[in-house]
Amino acid sequence: MGLTAIPRAAVSGYVKVLRLPLDAVVVRGDEARDIALDRAEATVFGVAATVLNDADLREQARRKHQAADERSEALRLRDEAQRKRQQADERLSERHQEAEQKRERAEEQADRRRKNAQQKSQGRKRQAAQTASQRKQTARKAAQRAEQQSESRARRERLDALETKSEALEERKEALTAQDEADRLGQAAGRVKAARKTD
Repeated sequence: MGLTAIPRAAVSGYVKVLRLPLDAVVVRGDEARDIALDRAEATVFGVAATVLNDADLREQARRKHQAADERSEALRLRDEAQRKRQQADERLSERHQEAEQKRERAEEQADRRRKNAQQKSQGRKRQAAQTASQRKQTARKAAQRAEQQSESRARRERLDALETKSEALEERKEALTAQDEADRLGQAAGRVKAARKTD
């Protein structure tokens, strides 16, 4: 064991001893505190590297800082993805309600139009019964056109409601994609930390 290895081992042992009670206090799953401890540990290694003029300790400090930065970024991305997912869920819920309301209004309007068309049709049929057969045919055609137009409008309104719902689902899909990316970065940072602990 060289002369530089002794201070390096002493610094590593000292940091581990200092960190033990802090690791016991830090609640598992509180990544922000864990990252703060990692940054403090990296700072201790950096100071020791400067004092001892040890390039290996300096590199170790740089890697620990980098790993903490990456975990911090992964945590930020995960939080951002969660926020976006919550917003997308809220928008999806709102749009679902809007789509449901549009659908209900479209059905009510279609029912009213159908009833109106039926009433008009019955009136025309009564009138046509009193006149020539040609007028009967004209009245039936007019009633059919009114009914077709009513159904066509109702279909368009239902299609608009479905498009609104489809857009909200697409936004949720994007939020979930962002969440997956944040999880992936978090796992990669965890692997870096695990590799660092074995150093």
